[in-house]
Amino acid sequence: MEHLVSSWYNDRSLPESYILPPEDRPGILSLGKNIPVVDLGAHDQPDILQQILEASQEFGMFQVINHGVPSKLIDEAMGVFKEFHALSAEDKAIETSKDPGKSCYMYTSSHNYATEKFHFWRDGLLHHCNPLEKYIQFWPKSRLNIEVNYTMMFHVTFFREVVAIYTAELRKVGFRILEFIAQGLGLNPDHFSSELGENQILLVNHYPPCPDPNLTLGFPKHRGPVVINILLQSDVYGLEVFKDEEWIGVEPIPYAFVVTLGSLMQVHISSQALTIYNIVLLNL
Repeated sequence: MEHLVSSWYNDRSLPESYILPPEDRPGILSLGKNIPVVDLGAHDQPDILQQILEASQEFGMFQVINHGVPSKLIDEAMGVFKEFHALSAEDKAIETSKDPGKSCYMYTSSHNYATEKFHFWRDGLLHHCNPLEKYIQFWPKSRLNIEVNYTMMFHVTFFREVVAIYTAELRKVGFRILEFIAQGLGLNPDHFSSELGENQILLVNHYPPCPDPNLTLGFPKHRGPVVINILLQSDVYGLEVFKDEEWIGVEPIPYAFVVTLGSLMQVHISSQALTIYNIVLLNL
């Protein structure tokens, strides 16, 4: 845990190991274009299906609004995530080392920290979600102690309770989107659902303030070997998608989820060679 960015970022300038080669550093952000936004609350279901299919084929990514996850629940989930990342490295280690099978753990930069040439400016909490009764016992405890304004406050956050409800709601959103995609491809509505139901994983990234965000990234260029990802973006620009030889900034929309197709889904969704990459930029 001594390598966690959150443990030392206030104490030094950007280390050499985080300074990327010029060709890999953040470029000019294109704000003129945007990825599609799909209103899941609209009444015209065939139109929703068509919008999702077109966005998937063209961008491999879209945002969804009116998705049914209460804004209060999203705020509560974000609250417990922030409180967790505010813990000391020692407490984080205790709270994420209960399962010998490592279904819940912390890491920094990437899973290849020990061997990668350059590091990325982030800490991540990862844990499995399903079946809930199997994995919830290994999640961080319900009561987290955090220091606020130099006064120790014992704040009951109910991490497990909040996150259990939050991830269950995200599953519903995911199932609905997968049903739309399956129908658009002429398949049975539940064609992809087993993939999401069996392998739901939660990843909570934390990007501390960076002393020089022009020299590094919070997340490298990547595409996930999954069916779909459902992302909750913060209220500032940071997520980008690579399309038509340029990086397009994904506009933050309050309480919207960004849905990205993983490489497993892209094989089904597009007849052309659709390769979607994402990165995460940093802020001061």
